[in-house]
Amino acid sequence: MKHPVALTVAGSDSGGGAGIEADLKTFAALGVHGACAITAVTAQNTVAVTGVQEIDTELIEKQIRAVADDIGVDAAKTGMLSSSGIISCVARYIGSRPVPLVVDPVMVSKSGAKLLRDDAIRNLQEELLPLATVVTPNIPEAEALTGVKITQVREVREAARVLVERFGPKACVVKGGHLTGERCVDVLYVNGSFEELESPRVATKNTHGTGCVFSAAIAAELAKGSGVIQSVRTAKAFVTNAIIHSLGLGRGAGPVDPSSWLEIERERLLVLNKLKEALEVLESSPAVRRLVPEVRINLVMSLPARYAKGVSDVAGVPGRITDVGDRVRAAAPPAFGASSHVARAVLKVMEHDDRVRAAADIRFSDEILTAIRRLGLLVSSYDRKDEPPSVKKREGSTIQWGVEQAIKKVGRVPDIICDPGGMGKEPIIKVLGRDAAEVAKTMVKIADGLR
Repeated sequence: MKHPVALTVAGSDSGGGAGIEADLKTFAALGVHGACAITAVTAQNTVAVTGVQEIDTELIEKQIRAVADDIGVDAAKTGMLSSSGIISCVARYIGSRPVPLVVDPVMVSKSGAKLLRDDAIRNLQEELLPLATVVTPNIPEAEALTGVKITQVREVREAARVLVERFGPKACVVKGGHLTGERCVDVLYVNGSFEELESPRVATKNTHGTGCVFSAAIAAELAKGSGVIQSVRTAKAFVTNAIIHSLGLGRGAGPVDPSSWLEIERERLLVLNKLKEALEVLESSPAVRRLVPEVRINLVMSLPARYAKGVSDVAGVPGRITDVGDRVRAAAPPAFGASSHVARAVLKVMEHDDRVRAAADIRFSDEILTAIRRLGLLVSSYDRKDEPPSVKKREGSTIQWGVEQAIKKVGRVPDIICDPGGMGKEPIIKVLGRDAAEVAKTMVKIADGLR
């Protein structure tokens, strides 16, 4: 089977956050081979564009044809096309060899530098937009192309419709990031119908490259054979993820991270495999059954700190781990979101030391504490009697407060945190570690040390 190929025709961003660099990262993350034709070389970073050198149109055309004649192109996208000559050059190729085309009408950089000459806007409208499968303007770009003043979603819809009906692309997505509100609404107009794509507005200044990543993701999905609507939906999820996990680099607007799409899936697999390894360690030790509390053991491990936003990013054992016969057994294979209590403890611990990503609850007893101390492990604790009333009122806050107190008591994240319990709460010992397998091995050592 032929591997899908997407071609980006755009400018190069020396800071690596937008342009060709962002497009190629996006293609790779979505499983598409990326090829490129560079239209301009820019000197830029997160603060400013300090220099632009356009590439000669003859060389741009040679780049495009070199890729198309040998490798082939399943879909293409455009980014920075700064002059009428460059726009005409690209339009000639697309017109002679039609492929699905995504046009990102880049006019201004994130730092405010103008990237499209005023006299080239008409060329964009008349020569390139009619050839497009999807056009992806933001609100200022949509206003410049259509003349529609946009202040609310209904005007976003109007601009998308006008752009398609006036200039002839098959579809248009007007990105709503410039509007205010808790949610970001993009509007897709295709086949005479509207679809609104919503996502939570992410509180970050690091949005450099969002437009490039979004349009490149659409092109990648089109290259794989997806339809316009599904391609746009996938691209919306992809760019939202890239914004959530954006990189705080530089002094200005840092770049979004398209690579996080792949990296998160890789880390999820690594966490689940590490938990499976840990369960094998526990289930092979007869002594571990002596550590099982009444509430049973839950063993958890979190994604790395930059990807861990809540308990759904922490994997545990559904149904927990209990003693069956002469061994402990997991009730089910590990899964994300399978723990609340221990997961919240780990998330709080990671605020102080992001290397410690795993924990397990075991039975509390003086005998077990003696075995722990014989191993030389650092032990801390908290007392629920000291819990402020304001914390008690918030459901699920006790564990996070307790972990915070235990860490403060010894000045760093300990190996063991003791919770002596309270009214209706079983006393528990938490075993902490860098990963689930480390926690499991510590549990075996503790169990073997019981006399």
